[in-house]
Amino acid sequence: MSDPTDQTRTAPVPGHRLGRMLRLGGMTTGIMGDMLAGGLRQMAQGQRPHLPGLLLTPATARRVTRDLGQMRGAAMKLGQMLSMDTGLVLPPEMTAIMAALRAEAPHMPPKQLQSVLNTAWGTGWYGRFKRFDLRPFAAASIGQVHRAQTPDGRDLAIKVQYPGVRASIDSDIDNLATLLRVPGVIPREMDLAPMLREAKAQLHQEADYIAEARHLRAFHQLLAGSEAFRLPEFQPDLSTPEVLAMTYVESQPIEALTDAPQDLRDHVAQHLIDLTLRELFDFGLMQTDPNLANYRFDPATGRIVLLDFGAVMAIDPALTSDFRTLLNAALDQDAARTRAAMLRIGYFDAATAPRHQALILQMFDTAMAPLRQSEPYDFGISDMVATLRDMGLAMGSERELTHVPPPATMFLHRKIGGIYLLAAKLRARVALRPLLERHR
Repeated sequence: MSDPTDQTRTAPVPGHRLGRMLRLGGMTTGIMGDMLAGGLRQMAQGQRPHLPGLLLTPATARRVTRDLGQMRGAAMKLGQMLSMDTGLVLPPEMTAIMAALRAEAPHMPPKQLQSVLNTAWGTGWYGRFKRFDLRPFAAASIGQVHRAQTPDGRDLAIKVQYPGVRASIDSDIDNLATLLRVPGVIPREMDLAPMLREAKAQLHQEADYIAEARHLRAFHQLLAGSEAFRLPEFQPDLSTPEVLAMTYVESQPIEALTDAPQDLRDHVAQHLIDLTLRELFDFGLMQTDPNLANYRFDPATGRIVLLDFGAVMAIDPALTSDFRTLLNAALDQDAARTRAAMLRIGYFDAATAPRHQALILQMFDTAMAPLRQSEPYDFGISDMVATLRDMGLAMGSERELTHVPPPATMFLHRKIGGIYLLAAKLRARVALRPLLERHR
């Protein structure tokens, strides 16, 4: 949450595409120049330059987090996405830079906010409210959220999109992709184009608040009557493609439960894991952003509050079928069927070297181990994330591994990985196999 008294967290958002392109281009050029200078210094000292190491310096980290933090938008969002497990293993140096972008963004100054709302609602909009807090209570990569109350007593959360963000998605991502193509960051032959195209499509959707409203209403229908979940309600009279009005739901951060009784932590984690499985196998619709801020808890009702339905992906029924086949094969520990299903899904292809296929299968089997047990799995003491990360980095260091899984699979894994990390943060104990058995 933003601190309302923290003036240093206010920064205007560059609203024009040319200005954003020049700033991002200048950032990338500056970083590459710093790397070149650092490499020349190492060579003068008789050392062989280590390119990924040259990428992560205090100056580079400050430059990236400062510039992308002020820019917000697609570049910052892509950085956040890449810092999590998408199936694309980046060097630790790049991952550390990207992870710094998960911190909450600075928010717009009041004058810029007023200009944005004048465009959306017309001048004199303040008269439509009994109260409108000019300082947001949350600020992220695409927009910021304000508390408001209407004369008829509705308590609202108003999400306001940063100016220029939607129009600059493609150019922002193209500029940040230049950073990923710095020699030594990823193999030269690795084709990032499908992932970048999917990221652009998803971010265009996420920046369309009318589309987010449709997703919110869809999940309202899918979870109708649920005693486990609560969602805000869409308010059409105050919503536009750049402004999304919803009811404000009183709740607390999900991480506030870290010291709650064990049974409550287990209950919350189990329902979130079950929801992810239902999204994949039943709904055909998945909210793919596992940011902790998107999950809250209402102590008055004991229900989990779900927020932010911008990043929602429709799942092809054929992909759902392939994952169900993979689930059955993996639970039965049928190696041949597991490999065939993973090949269809795209974890590797026919051109992937046999030793790399074997490593990917080993990683998958390691991840499946807790899912095969019927007794509760203790996320709090598990070293699974560290083990898989080490295996992935070891495999990623072999520069001839160039296969990238399909974007849908990467975004799906991003959600699964995020829910796993949330369960670990809650130190939950959940019997996973009974949840999976429901979807065989």
